[in-house]
This record gives sequence, structure tokens and C-alpha cells, in this order.
Amino acid sequence: MPKLNNKINIENRRARFDYQFLETFTAGLVLTGTEIKSIREGKAGLSDSYCYFKNDELFIKNMHVTEYSEASFYNHEPTRERKLLLNRIELNKLSKKVKDQGLTIIPVRLFINDKGFAKLEIALAKGKKQFDKRDDIKKRDIEREIGRKIK
Repeated sequence: MPKLNNKINIENRRARFDYQFLETFTAGLVLTGTEIKSIREGKAGLSDSYCYFKNDELFIKNMHVTEYSEASFYNHEPTRERKLLLNRIELNKLSKKVKDQGLTIIPVRLFINDKGFAKLEIALAKGKKQFDKRDDIKKRDIEREIGRKIK
């Protein structure tokens, strides 16, 4: 059996700047056939997406998966809600923390695992304040300067 090409790694870079990650989880996705084909081509985006609970199940909203170019009349809607697959213990833990502490669930990374399944890395996150963002920028600039001096 040929080895699958699993070099797909779609990240939500803005999330690292806007949120502080407290805990991360890896979730499966319920996808249609044309959606997984588009994701394997690397045509997906996580920039404005977020996760929420509906009837004790976790869903992702606004994850953009471009329509598959080779599909005929049966194609998917690009920004439809997609169900995330986690075990019940993880779902209960996330639900409790979101309700009690006012935290949010942010998609961080979309990738294809070794078996060829699409997985989504999500994080339990807390929003950063403006001064926290400035501190991150300052630290990054200092590290960049040190890296230049070493070379």
C-alpha cells in the first residue's frame, strides 16, 4: 500500500497572537467526500473560525473549505458547520470550563494524520489584552536581534 502524502498543515496564525492557549486537544472532523479532497489539496482556512457547543456536541463554524474543482453537481457548502469528534470526557471538561470560566475554544491547526484522516487541533484559550500583545511583539523583536548578533 503506498504511503499517503500527509504534508498538509494549515495553521491559524492569528490565534497565537490574540489568545493565550491553556490546553490543547486533537479532534476528528465529520466531512463529506469533496471536503476531504479539498483539504488534501491544501485549500482550507481557519482564520475566522471558532468552536461552540450545541446539544452537548462540539461544532466548528466558519472554517472555510474551498469547493472541490473536480466535483460535479454534488459539492459542499464552503463554510458549513462541521461536527468535531472528541470523547465524552474531553467534551465534558471543555464544556464545563467554557461555561464556568468564560474561556473560548479556538481551532489552531488542521492536518492530515498518518492514517489519512483530517484532524483539527483545538485549544482552550483566554483572550489577551492589548498590553499582552505588545509584550509578545517586544519579546519577538529582542529574540530576532539576538539571533542576528549571533550569526
